[in-house]
Amino acid sequence: MLETTGRKLTNDEMSKNRKGDFAELYAVTWLWDQGYEAFKNYGSDGIVDMIAWNPTQNKIVLIDVKTLHTTKPVNGGRPRTDQQKKLNVRQVGFDPVTRKAWWVEHRE
Repeated sequence: MLETTGRKLTNDEMSKNRKGDFAELYAVTWLWDQGYEAFKNYGSDGIVDMIAWNPTQNKIVLIDVKTLHTTKPVNGGRPRTDQQKKLNVRQVGFDPVTRKAWWVEHRE
């Protein structure tokens, strides 16, 4: 059980699944700030973590959220799968230390 001491958990204190959940929740709020509505995939499998819709542009985006790790850079460091490329899935990067999110520029 986690104590509510007011301090942030460090990247090393969270399990891999918890890190992914944390990144996805932050991505949702970041997408809201970008003008999107976000619909999260609550299953643990699948090629997308969420679907986002921008009502102003009437644009739908399939999203895969990637958490920054010190050993694996996110910006161009994790290629999309062939199926993700075919469906034009976009990646959102997330840094758990700074709690910043961004659109990943794909190099494929």
